[in-house]
Amino acid sequence: MNFKTQLAQFEVFDKVAHAAQKLGLKTYVVGGYVRDLVLGRPSKDIDFTCVGSGILLAQEVAKGFDQHVPLSIFKNFGTAMLKLDDWELEFVGARKESYRQESRKPIVEDGTLEEDLERRDFTINAMAISLNKEDYGELIDPFDGMGDIKRKIIRTPLEPNITFSDDPLRMLRAVRFAAQLNFDIDADTFFALSENAYRLKIISAERIIDEVNKIIATPKPSYGFKLLFASKLLHEFFPEMVELQGVDSVDDKSHKDNFYHTLQVLDNVCQASNNLWLRWAAIMHDIAKPATKRFNPKAGWTFHGHEDKGARMTPAIFRRLKLPMDDRMKYVQNLVRLHLRPIALVKDEVTDSALRRLLFDAGDEIDDLMTLCRADITSKNNKKVQRYLENFDKVEKKLKEVEEKDQVRNFQPPVSGEEIMETFGIPPSKIIGDIKEEIKEAILEGKISNNPQEARKLMFEIASQKGLNPVKSN
Repeated sequence: MNFKTQLAQFEVFDKVAHAAQKLGLKTYVVGGYVRDLVLGRPSKDIDFTCVGSGILLAQEVAKGFDQHVPLSIFKNFGTAMLKLDDWELEFVGARKESYRQESRKPIVEDGTLEEDLERRDFTINAMAISLNKEDYGELIDPFDGMGDIKRKIIRTPLEPNITFSDDPLRMLRAVRFAAQLNFDIDADTFFALSENAYRLKIISAERIIDEVNKIIATPKPSYGFKLLFASKLLHEFFPEMVELQGVDSVDDKSHKDNFYHTLQVLDNVCQASNNLWLRWAAIMHDIAKPATKRFNPKAGWTFHGHEDKGARMTPAIFRRLKLPMDDRMKYVQNLVRLHLRPIALVKDEVTDSALRRLLFDAGDEIDDLMTLCRADITSKNNKKVQRYLENFDKVEKKLKEVEEKDQVRNFQPPVSGEEIMETFGIPPSKIIGDIKEEIKEAILEGKISNNPQEARKLMFEIASQKGLNPVKSN
């Protein structure tokens, strides 16, 4: 198969071929770009391998452009990178690798193209396209990557136990590619995932979570998580999620499998939003159910307080997984804490006070919270699901009405602590917070409107009850 026509669409390939010929270096396009070219997927990252020095080739290619092209050289790795508009071109010499048992850092030596391709993770990434004059554009496919693309299979070029033992991160990449491309994992390759799952212990949490986030970013991440679970990879880095799986029964009373429920909620969220952190909220929303599970002969299985405990668990899980400990964590934590509140409003007669409190507590995250809550309706009874969703429509309509009327989303009490201190001539103290809290509660309960005039009037009433008198102005 020849890709000369496709290569001709971008001058960069002609530039690289010309530089390689000038230096006498056999050069090839390799890896992901070739795979994506076959699949018809857009890609702006191109890897070039030459039999010789990739750094020398990159330097020669950079000279071939009229404009200045930023060149980064990494001598320790024998690689170089060119930035060309929104393209990233990486150059490396063909190499072979060997690994030590306790590390995923390889011992690298110069090698042939065939040795370079066989060290790659999967057959679909072990293809090359020649940029050499005698066979320009020809596909080099020693491990039948094209056949695996047609069969939609993820398979390793070498014996999979060798591939995964050498570099255990490739196990997560196998799942990630399967999830991204909607491919199956070859049976022998999948068996090797389970056999080598324990080897993830030598991989840094940062590298693991990078692959996991790419799985979460796919259109249907439940597929990737089912593979992670079945292969025991998930057990190595996210045991709290593993504990969600399973169904207990007592006296013919059973609860739902919270692992598969969580995956359904995650998929539902993905249909509505690309927000990675909203997707993480879906993953975390029931994370505390195993810890709060109780059986009551009358009520059956209960998970009382799982939303609060789940919110308390969130920082420790994020810290261990090396997820960000900033506002993104707090966002997920808040959605976990609040995810039952809108459901309670659906079940009960909705009061303006309850709506105001929800708006205040959720703030700007109210829309995402409602998206999560809608996704959380996963009954097999379609009529029940439809009824709940219709009730959510009513709640959202009332939320908008209350917000327009009372403007309580993210509101601060109209009277500040500084104003209270100046008005009554008192230093910072607990009583100031008490006054502000009473004013806030009065607004949320609808006893006064959210405006400075009514708030100040109430401030004087509260202060008088506490024996405070305003300072007389001169």
